[in-house]
Amino acid sequence: MKTKDQLKDMELPAGIRERYVNGVNGLTVHVLEAGFETPKRPAVLLLHGFPELAYSWRKIMLPLAAAGYHVIAYDQRGYGRTTGWDNSYDGNFATFRTHELSRDALGLVMAMGHDSVHTIVGHDVGATIAAYCALVRPDFFRSVVILSCPFGGVPALPFGVGEQAAPNLQPTVPVQDPLASLPRPRKDSTTYFSSRSANNDMLNCKQGLHDFQRAYFHVKSADWSENKPFPLTPVTAEELAKQPMYYVLDLDKTMPEEVAPYMPSQKEISACKWLPDDDLDFYTQEFKRTGFQGGLNWYRCTTNGLNKSDLELFSGHTIDVPSCFITGIADWATFRPPGALEQMQRQACTKMESFHIIEGAGHWIQQEQPEKVTGLIVDFLQHV
Repeated sequence: MKTKDQLKDMELPAGIRERYVNGVNGLTVHVLEAGFETPKRPAVLLLHGFPELAYSWRKIMLPLAAAGYHVIAYDQRGYGRTTGWDNSYDGNFATFRTHELSRDALGLVMAMGHDSVHTIVGHDVGATIAAYCALVRPDFFRSVVILSCPFGGVPALPFGVGEQAAPNLQPTVPVQDPLASLPRPRKDSTTYFSSRSANNDMLNCKQGLHDFQRAYFHVKSADWSENKPFPLTPVTAEELAKQPMYYVLDLDKTMPEEVAPYMPSQKEISACKWLPDDDLDFYTQEFKRTGFQGGLNWYRCTTNGLNKSDLELFSGHTIDVPSCFITGIADWATFRPPGALEQMQRQACTKMESFHIIEGAGHWIQQEQPEKVTGLIVDFLQHV
């Protein structure tokens, strides 16, 4: 990776500053913050997803600060200008599991002088980390806002099976196996992102990194008219295969190959006010510099069971701090995995005080509809 003095300038709104915090769980963490001028403000912590950055929160940080908070966004382990992580496929990828990323969040906020977080806000992978933080440290993370990806709860451990025969303890068949057995063989994006080839596929794709990212952001947004998500039941391979190509790929295709046919026209790109090319260029330069492997390693912790194993330690626990869920009407992540949304509402979050589906938004909700997202978050913050 390049050293900090070789990095290109980051274009940020006035009032947002960037800095580095050393010694956080082995990392030097790149931080963006707003509302830092006034001491002792309650902290709001923002966790981005894949393939995003702290930069992805640029549109909502100042309004949150104006509401009276110290707003902190950072490049998570594996991303952007945070350093100290191993970006190789053959390294210790367990350092990217949900538990470690949550430890990063706790350590960073404490290093910055806060003894608690008023609200932790997470999007995509960041939503999983935020939910885990609220689950395991409710004393520190006092409330949680989950964007796009529902928290379906903690997996139950087998109960009362001590006298049963050993076959009951055999692992279940991974999701990717039935998908691969379909007449048109497929694979889940999580399986793809866990593969050895995924980083190189995306970094050095035929259309170039910029065009790949443009198409990927486009197809997962409300700009792509084919995004009309619905709940998937029951969980069969045929049912799962109804998802768009960016969630269920052909078995022999890469992600860049899947999204290439949906590259928006120049007219559509010019009309995309939520992600103009100058903003997209920043993502391109950052991922060209770091690669995707750090972010992808979290998916490997999911597919090999590490993340599930960490969660099982809290079997029987629920998120009992005030919670809020916000998603886009055109976001398929709302229904992944099938049943998680209903589990979150019924059981996993016992104090879900607000639930919102936003018109005109797909997966990149805080970038596509920042004013609506900010308004809903501020309303939640002021009632918890």
